[in-house]
Formats: sequence, structure tokens, C-alpha cells
Amino acid sequence: MYHYPPSVLNLIKHLSRLPGIGEKTAERLAMHILKMSRRDAEQLSQSILALKESIQICSMCFALSDTETCKICSDPSRDASLVCVVEQPGDMASIEKSGAYPGLYHILQGVLSPMNNIGPDDIHIKELLARIASGKVTEVVLATSTSVEGESTAGFIAEKLRSLPVKVSRIASGVPIGGDLKYVDQVTLRRAMETRHAL
Repeated sequence: MYHYPPSVLNLIKHLSRLPGIGEKTAERLAMHILKMSRRDAEQLSQSILALKESIQICSMCFALSDTETCKICSDPSRDASLVCVVEQPGDMASIEKSGAYPGLYHILQGVLSPMNNIGPDDIHIKELLARIASGKVTEVVLATSTSVEGESTAGFIAEKLRSLPVKVSRIASGVPIGGDLKYVDQVTLRRAMETRHAL
């Protein structure tokens, strides 16, 4: 690796700090950037700087936004009585890509994790409860992950919402479409059996 000049090594070092990017991938990316035209390299660097300068957190749902309120929260065609609770902005993006959800979102920016000293005050649960208490929301859809932390976070929120006049639901989980049962893990199969429905 030390046969590269310092400028290349510096780029490789910084690229390898990105999640999921090891040293070999960082090296390939650095070589790709080196082969780019100067214009493309400038556009890449400018888009990174613009991202850091313009992105903020939506004041309503805590999604990434270029404005104080994100496009989804500002869209009058969305069903404001329906709020889907997710862990991270990427989870919201996945649901949006499905095109199956017409309501608004609430992004916790994490999950409860006592092992990592993350409690209810460290994620946006208070803000969710205040939002529900305003009376405009009639259903909360809990769409946290099926990990231990995701399940405990969903359970905690459901318990907190029990005293409020709002329907609380949980997204279904189980065997994926096209999945072969012999390759599905036992926890997923158990969940699929527990949440089965009539046809």
C-alpha cells in the first residue's frame, strides 16, 4: 500500500472510514476517482460539501431534509392521522419505495439499547408521545426492526401509547415472498406462524 503517493494514501484512509468500506474497496474507489475527469471529481466533492451544508433534520418527523419541514410532512395529500414509527431515515426510504404507505413518519434516530446506554431520553420517543397527544393521529404503525432492540423499543412505545386514544399496530413479519422454508431461520418461521391470518 505504501507504494502509493501520500495524496492517494490519504484518500484511501478517508474512504476506508466509511461504513462497509474496507481497505481494498477504498483502494478501488480511490483508483476510480483518480480516473474520473476533473469535472466529475469536482462535482462529487461539491455534492459532499453541499450535503453537509444543506441537510438538516425535519422539525416534525426527524427525517433528513433541505428545509425545516421535509417534503413528506409538507405534503397535504399525505394522511396526517397515520404515523409510521421507524428507527432510521433509511427505513423510511425503504417504506416509501414500496409505495404502500400513505401516511406520515416519525423517525426515532435509534432504538432502546440498555447495553449501549441508550434509553428513552436518547431517542425521539418524547416527541412521538407529544405528537400523538395533540389528538390529530388516530393510528401509530410500529415499524422497528425485529431485532431484540427493535422489538423492545416497539413494546415500550406500545405500552406508553396504551393510555392514549390511538390505535397501535405492528408491521407484519415472516417468510419473504419467494422464500424457501428450508432456508428461513427459526425466529422468522416462529413469527410467521404466530402472525398467520385467514384466507
